[in-house]
Amino acid sequence: MSKPAVIFGGPSDEHDISILTGLQVIHALGEVHSVFWSKSGDWFLVDPDLEAADFVEGPPGRSRELSFMAVPGQGLVLKKKPLDISAVVIACHGGPGEDGTLQGLLDLAGLRYTGPGQAASALGMDKLAFGSAMAAAGLPTVPRILVATGEEEAPEFEGPYISKPRFGGSSIGIEIADDWDTVLALKKSSSFFDQGAVVEPFLVGSRDLQVAVRTYPDWEMSAVEAPLRAAEGIYSYDQKYLAWGGEVSEGRELPATMTDRVAAEVVSLSQRITDVAGLRGIARIDFLEMDGELVVNEVNTIPGSMATYLWIDPPLKREQLFRDMVAEAEGPPVRVFSVAGSDGTALRSAGTIASKLD
Repeated sequence: MSKPAVIFGGPSDEHDISILTGLQVIHALGEVHSVFWSKSGDWFLVDPDLEAADFVEGPPGRSRELSFMAVPGQGLVLKKKPLDISAVVIACHGGPGEDGTLQGLLDLAGLRYTGPGQAASALGMDKLAFGSAMAAAGLPTVPRILVATGEEEAPEFEGPYISKPRFGGSSIGIEIADDWDTVLALKKSSSFFDQGAVVEPFLVGSRDLQVAVRTYPDWEMSAVEAPLRAAEGIYSYDQKYLAWGGEVSEGRELPATMTDRVAAEVVSLSQRITDVAGLRGIARIDFLEMDGELVVNEVNTIPGSMATYLWIDPPLKREQLFRDMVAEAEGPPVRVFSVAGSDGTALRSAGTIASKLD
């Protein structure tokens, strides 16, 4: 019988947090294929009743190895037999599970899945491209530049600066630098910046506001949270994921206190971001607020715990949120790649390849 598959883990810096999210979804939904994606990139069908500690050393005992075939009608295969999957719940944070890589594989395999499509997933993971897209759409953003080689001149905006990996989650590898020389030193020394870094002004006196949105059965927004920052001035990985066992941040104001004008602007901007960024399923949108003014910071297309802890107004249970995600993914047809125009005309008239090399 066809049933959802939950993919969790993956070769990512956020592998452990992905396991925590995936197990929440699996335990809440009950009847699913439980698919563990290891740090080495291997696939395993595992017992859906396992706990987080069972994955500390990698694939648990009695795991059954799967293969992934990016061919329509195949996908995740156990002993030459494809799993009968109604839709895939992607519970992978960071890396190839969130940046469009896995989404592209699922498209090629003809499998439906939760969350944004391949292109929108890639946009959400690329902080430079995402910020540029928001600015191009006329949304308020913070200035953000690329530090590619570590030899760039100082930007027009003054420090202090906040440096972030161009590709990655919203917490790992983020550093605050008082001057531009420190930014350049961080770019050369931090492995998190190997694929590029983005730099923006650190808005002293600002606060973080974050909200979850979902797109099914209708567009809906959660309560707004104002997480308290760590002593170093940023909303850290430890606060976000470790303080409460991967559940919620340590120290938070939920719902956040704000003026009616700011509250209305959060709603308006969140609706626009959903459209511009191509969000689907449950996503988390991060804003910065300073002196009553909002700027769009980032979007997390697969938030930790699927941001379930934010849904206190309206009050929605985890199981309902997860089942709605699955229902949304099961509805539309799978992605179809067009071959229109590839009728052989160009091939018949091409002549020899050797003639084109002259």
